[in-house]
Amino acid sequence: MTLIKSISGIRGTIGGRVGENLTPIDIVRFTAAYAEWLQQRNKGKRCRVAVGRDARISGEMVNNLVVGTLMGCGVDVLNLGLATTPTVEMAVIHEKTDGGIILTASHNPRQWNALKLLNEKGEFLSDTDGRQVLEIAESENFAFADVDKLGAIDDEYSFVDEHIKQIIKLKYVDVDAISRANFKVAIDCVNSAGGIALPRLLKALGVKNIVELYTDPTGDFPHNPEPLPEHLTQISKVIKEHKADVGFVVDPDVDRLAIINEDGSMFGEEYTLVACADYILSQNPGNTVSNLSSTAALRDVTHKYGKEYYASAVGEVNVVAKMKEVNAIIGGEGNGGVILPELHYGRDALVGIALFLSHLAKSSMKCTELRRQYPNYFISKNKLELKQGLNPDVVLERIKGNFSTEKINTIDGLRIDFAEGWVHMRKSNTEPIIRIYAEAQTADKANELAQLIIKEATK
Repeated sequence: MTLIKSISGIRGTIGGRVGENLTPIDIVRFTAAYAEWLQQRNKGKRCRVAVGRDARISGEMVNNLVVGTLMGCGVDVLNLGLATTPTVEMAVIHEKTDGGIILTASHNPRQWNALKLLNEKGEFLSDTDGRQVLEIAESENFAFADVDKLGAIDDEYSFVDEHIKQIIKLKYVDVDAISRANFKVAIDCVNSAGGIALPRLLKALGVKNIVELYTDPTGDFPHNPEPLPEHLTQISKVIKEHKADVGFVVDPDVDRLAIINEDGSMFGEEYTLVACADYILSQNPGNTVSNLSSTAALRDVTHKYGKEYYASAVGEVNVVAKMKEVNAIIGGEGNGGVILPELHYGRDALVGIALFLSHLAKSSMKCTELRRQYPNYFISKNKLELKQGLNPDVVLERIKGNFSTEKINTIDGLRIDFAEGWVHMRKSNTEPIIRIYAEAQTADKANELAQLIIKEATK
């Protein structure tokens, strides 16, 4: 069983012992620390926090603890109930709350849950802010309010409708084109928050024929909730059986989007952002950003429109920081995360669906034909287990020296760009391994590059 504390929040498995798992005591301690941090930032002001959760089984219990603790700290609560991660982020912006807490363990299995922390911009905490919350939690340097200063609660269970309304208003979203296309769309929402949001979104976009899989938000995940090809065999069959035009799969908190073609094949999670960016740039050329472990296809598409592509360190907060720095018009991550600043600075599967359907409708292509418009790249994902006592930083420094004639990037671990592809190496913060991702124009070449680095690392 596990408890992981990081700058973005606290994550762990439910039950067990305090400090070793995500127990009620740990939830209260961490929530109180966040409330203290918030009040220190807003001295003399009564703070208000938006709270929303995915549908996992422990969600109601965790929600009660978080809401009660915030109120006990003298913080008012906008209780969103079942809500997607991007919906909570949108609520912070539009309701002008001082922060937000999202109760979700994202793609982790059912026994996990987490508290993800937002600032007043609806964005994940910076490294500095996150460390301050961790320090407060560790020292338990917080106090609770007396009876006359307890926080109040305001229940708002339909904010997803406002979220969808803002998506429909985007100039890039063409409801008329989508409606005329008369798409049949299959969805798999893994019995979580997407089951509330996706059918509403599709109907608002003019989609009349929806084939639904697992849209009952019970938290009883019918398969591994991470939207990877090996977990999506059922929707692939359903798409072929029902002759659907496209399939959409989201993770439990709806910030990642996987797309399935009309023949049941994978569009490719790496290519969700690529397709959405191609569509946006075709109407409004601008710079783009993704992380160092994401496909080079986004770079190629961006250059096609005469604009610049930039790579950031892995992690949404790093992607967002880079997007702001270079004034990117769209960005995200290769795990199906689309960030459209015109809506908000957060990964949002709902806006990804709206952009993709607009693109598909206006292209007059099938999904498989649209996918063929983009360059083919293959990513090989590996991990190297380190021998006891071996320092990963020493390994990365040695590899850097051995390939010093190649293009080197060290903003996040070590990335080496070769003429025929790239390799990105990052040490794990929780286990003695180095993750090694390699990409090239063939699977064989990607594996060859990965094995080249693994061989060097194990010398």
